[in-house]
Amino acid sequence: MAAAFLPVLAQEDVDRATQLIQQAYSPQQRLSSEEQRRLQQELFEIQRRPEAWGLVLPFLSHPDPNVQFFGAHTIQVKIARDWHTVPSDAAVQLRDMLLELTGRAITSGQNKVTLRKLFVAITSLAIKLHPGNPSRWPDWLSATLNTFSNMGVPREHLMDFLAIVAEEVESADLLPPGKTQMQASLAEAVPMVTQGITSCINSPTMQRSPHELSSALKCLQAWMSTLPANDLTPFVPLLLSLMLPTLESPAPEYDDQTFIPASDTLQELLSRSALSDGSGTKTVTEPLLLWLERYGGAIVRASVDGGFVDDISHSLCKLLVALGDHSAMYFAKNIASPALVKPVPCPFPLPSPLPPVSHLVQNFLKVLLQYTALPGFYGVDEEESEMTLSFWYLFQEALWNVDYGFDVAEDGEAGNQVEERDRDMMPVAKAVYSELVTVLRRKVVWPPRSVLNGWTRDQRDKFQAYRRDVGDTLINAYYILRDEILAFYVSDLLQRLSTRQEGDGWEEVEATLHCVMAVQEAVPIEDSPHLRQVFGPEILGRLPKTGDDRVRRTALALIGSYASWFTTQPAQAPESPSPSPLMNAITYVVSALPDPSLCLFAANALRDLCDANRAALAPHIGAFGELHAGLTGIPDTEKAKVLQSIASVIQALPPAEEIPPVEAIVSPVISRLFGALQSAGQLPEEARAMAVQQLETLTGVARGLTRVTDSLLALDDSPEVQAAMEEMNRAREDGRVVKLREAILSAIRGTVELWSTDASISDALSDLFKAITALPSDMTLLSLPAGPLLELVCSAAQRQLTAVWLSLATMLIIQLNPPSLIATTFKSEPSPEASAVALNVLQVLLQTSLSVFAQPGVMVSNPDIVQAFFGCMESFVHHFLPIFYRLPTELFNALVQCAVGALSLQERYSLTSACTFLSSLINRTSTDDDLASFKVALAQTHGFLIMRAILFGFAGVAPRSAMPNLIELLSTMITRYPLESKQWMSEILFAEDFYPCRATPEAKTKFIKSVFGTRSLKRTREAAQQFTLVARGLEGSAFGYATVSM
Repeated sequence: MAAAFLPVLAQEDVDRATQLIQQAYSPQQRLSSEEQRRLQQELFEIQRRPEAWGLVLPFLSHPDPNVQFFGAHTIQVKIARDWHTVPSDAAVQLRDMLLELTGRAITSGQNKVTLRKLFVAITSLAIKLHPGNPSRWPDWLSATLNTFSNMGVPREHLMDFLAIVAEEVESADLLPPGKTQMQASLAEAVPMVTQGITSCINSPTMQRSPHELSSALKCLQAWMSTLPANDLTPFVPLLLSLMLPTLESPAPEYDDQTFIPASDTLQELLSRSALSDGSGTKTVTEPLLLWLERYGGAIVRASVDGGFVDDISHSLCKLLVALGDHSAMYFAKNIASPALVKPVPCPFPLPSPLPPVSHLVQNFLKVLLQYTALPGFYGVDEEESEMTLSFWYLFQEALWNVDYGFDVAEDGEAGNQVEERDRDMMPVAKAVYSELVTVLRRKVVWPPRSVLNGWTRDQRDKFQAYRRDVGDTLINAYYILRDEILAFYVSDLLQRLSTRQEGDGWEEVEATLHCVMAVQEAVPIEDSPHLRQVFGPEILGRLPKTGDDRVRRTALALIGSYASWFTTQPAQAPESPSPSPLMNAITYVVSALPDPSLCLFAANALRDLCDANRAALAPHIGAFGELHAGLTGIPDTEKAKVLQSIASVIQALPPAEEIPPVEAIVSPVISRLFGALQSAGQLPEEARAMAVQQLETLTGVARGLTRVTDSLLALDDSPEVQAAMEEMNRAREDGRVVKLREAILSAIRGTVELWSTDASISDALSDLFKAITALPSDMTLLSLPAGPLLELVCSAAQRQLTAVWLSLATMLIIQLNPPSLIATTFKSEPSPEASAVALNVLQVLLQTSLSVFAQPGVMVSNPDIVQAFFGCMESFVHHFLPIFYRLPTELFNALVQCAVGALSLQERYSLTSACTFLSSLINRTSTDDDLASFKVALAQTHGFLIMRAILFGFAGVAPRSAMPNLIELLSTMITRYPLESKQWMSEILFAEDFYPCRATPEAKTKFIKSVFGTRSLKRTREAAQQFTLVARGLEGSAFGYATVSM
């Protein structure tokens, strides 16, 4: 076949490319990955050459399938990527050649991978030629099919081609007009496509090629989103006809070569067609329900009875889940409907008389529930039960949201919907969810240890994840059953505990406890007799206190999850003979602390209990003192959580009474921290680990002492808050407390001096600083002032600049100028002392940071530090703006120049933080009358360079993801410096050294006029986005418009 219109490749290059393919992809070759990469790269270099069109004909006529594939691949890639190299007058010849090559490849029996590439190439060519007015290939799809038919192409391959056409057009990167034209060409072909698919399905099995039906159904799936609903409806009975048993008795048998593809196609129809999202209940849902009524039960029974889910049953389960997603609202609406099903086209005998709709719905729920309840363990014995869980969430939502009133009302009366729901529908729904709750309790039972030991790690992890998913489903069940679910679980626990024999395992009890824990999120925080039983002597009192780690671990997690519920119970007096549920829980948790395998879970539960029940536990502070004294056997990692728990209880005491217990728990920690500092020379690793542990312990205590209040109350100026603050301040002035804070600060200072460059120490110090500082209304006995801590932060930053220290500086600067307790219109001015501290800190951080950033590549390779630095600078702007203008001039200029330089960084968060800082600095300086002269100086010194960096960013220097931030900065400049900005923009855009881009002088002029025409943020944004597209050569591309950052 001659192709004189295409570039020619030298024969030796064709031979070399053929040799490379055979060397790289022949199964007989044993190549190293390096050799494979080298050969592929050489082949790629040949393919990318303009003359590589010359590979197509020799490759496709080569006997080696690998070489044939690369021939098809080459023409597909060339059409898609190198279309501009094809002369416009050669397009028709290329089209005819491609169709002839593809037809020959099909009829000569080339493999489907190669044919797929050729089909993609034809569609890519159509995407180039069909859109436009006039179209250069108006009837491309019918013409291609006619050409193939005249060449004797089998129907199977026509179906494959049509499937690829639909897939490629759907994913094509086209602007809306071109996309619309391509979609219209598919719409015109719908009758031809549906006729072809129908003909394939209706053909007798003996007259079809082996893969013809599969190709037809894949074609239907690909066209699913294109076909109108009226054209889809006739396929439902056709697809169901492929799912009928080949033999009905004694046990139905199915052909998986037809059943599974038909099921897959119905799943696609339910999920992504014109009949998806609940549409077509009469034409899709009800025929499927009738099929399920006749055949589905036997399939799932065979799986249950045989203990094995075969491919047919697995496919049915997937179909049921898809139907559930599609028709959940229909099921909710008709769960108790008395109306009879209307006759619908079905390829099997319908029952006589036709059943009520509710019967079909309830049968669906029954069959799906059987899959949920499959025998065995998920992930080991079966894989289907987890697939069904999502339906129970959708069904619960539908039951809540459905407009009650039966789908087919025969009496013409709507009735009272609430009464109707409670009378007819909810009893059925509750029965279904009650069965679901029973089933899921069984499904989450762990196997006995002897069985579990045989599981792989993956199987254990999969089952653990399944238990979590079941927990989410149980929350949906709770919203239907409410207290009934807790009543069921409590009854189950009582029955199992009362009949338990010595030597019985705890797996069943643990499963029920897990279910009670799972629904906690939905259980209201109010008194519940069922929960009182759970945490009373009947249940919690009977659980083991030794051995059996799993049930004890679950019990501890259960207690922790319900920590807030205990606040609904009356507090127990210390002398009371009968313990409250809270004290039962505390006792159980404390008994597990000495156990190494449970200590972590017990400490977490104790922390949650004490945090939520501070006031109720405060009278028992003596018992917590005993607990503190007995912590010797508890690992240090968990001791911090126990001390946090004790501190939570201490916090509920009057401030003066807090002093002795706080001193008792904190002093040993400080002593150990000093000990670690002293032993650092002899045992550096052990000392550092000890220091981290003591810092974490101090953090836990500081958190425990912090009041549990709504953050909105932090500014409450009520007499009660003022009195509490005064009482706390008096306690803070106590000599013992002052000495304690001094010791903590001294220990922190020593730690910073010795280990501030260590990552684990800096993280621990960061957490401690956050916990031990507070706004005035939240001060505790241990709260430290911001000033000395800022001094330590500066010291650490000078040793090694990290994002941790800069973030801490940001937080502490806010506390250096805390909000006033009295709400005012104007922000309070910082004190002279605070401003002096802030100025010193700012100078140190600037000198340190800018000297680090001056080193080549540092800002590029440390985006976290850059982001934290500009975030810190913005905090200074918000709280101590005037001090910037008290800096040495060269230092301030260096800061602004650094920010301008950061506008060209490619890492988005670094760039946006610099934008935000500059915007804040300009805006706040401009709105402060006292700084008017500095506003002028800022513009004179830096305005031009800031504008230049913004415009260079639009033109291509900055990543497009940062455009919104650059646009906001541009808007700030235009608003604050309107006349200067117009002059700067003109000078920069039309300068010879402007960033090389595709923006013409006309585009630049239009940009300036658009921006200064109205000066609204919306117009500025639109103009900047349009200029960005033009400058980067993206105007007119779908990618460009789709990725415009609004």
